[in-house]
Amino acid sequence: MQIKLLAIGKTDHPQLQLLIDDYQKRLGFYIKFEFEIIPDLKKVKNLSEEQQKQKEGELILAKLSNTDLLILMDENGKQYDSVAFSEQLQKYMNSGIKQLVFVIGGPYGFSSEVHDKAHGKISLSKMTFSHQMIRLFMIEQLYRAFTILRNEPYHHR
Repeated sequence: MQIKLLAIGKTDHPQLQLLIDDYQKRLGFYIKFEFEIIPDLKKVKNLSEEQQKQKEGELILAKLSNTDLLILMDENGKQYDSVAFSEQLQKYMNSGIKQLVFVIGGPYGFSSEVHDKAHGKISLSKMTFSHQMIRLFMIEQLYRAFTILRNEPYHHR
């Protein structure tokens, strides 16, 4: 299995990007991982929130294959602790799927078409975080999950 993280818009903060790069490199020791940025939409001032979600949704769906298992990062999604998340990842790996895709949407969430294609939703917290920070948190949690699965000392129980 391989894992892809899709996100709308580039990471603006260089310090965050350095941390993302570090955890992405670490994660590569455990699994084939790709972090792909979908460029921000242009001229969004002329678009309603719904139109913006639709256009972003089209870009997201264009990045998926029919066999991908799509999980949305959504504030209304299921919450896991790190151990339970690692166990869920293990179930995905055991199921034989080729690619697991996590998506961090734009500021207004996801279009109904993206929701329809999704196999689940995950929330990292009840708190609200910037989309920039969620990228780092998600990659770090993926790394943490693999260290838990391998009984490595990164995660303290």
